[in-house]
Amino acid sequence: MSETRRYRVTGRVQGVSFRASSRCRALALGLSGWVRNCPDGSVELKATGTTHALQQLEDWLWQGPQYASVATVKSVAAPFEPVPGFEVRG
Repeated sequence: MSETRRYRVTGRVQGVSFRASSRCRALALGLSGWVRNCPDGSVELKATGTTHALQQLEDWLWQGPQYASVATVKSVAAPFEPVPGFEVRG
């Protein structure tokens, strides 16, 4: 069964390859969606896939790439948005 979730990650998550690393991780998990930087310094993701793959992504988001320092990860259910692959946006 497929579901869609929106994530907001705060901390030192911009300027540390968080978006590119998130995209690689999401693709490896078979997820589709997007990731983007937000004006407040956080990173936002929207991902669609199996519950198990989404949980694995969320677990990874708590660590992020090597130079990230994650403070919070908020996750909420979101409406499905058809996106081929996994895009890095703004």
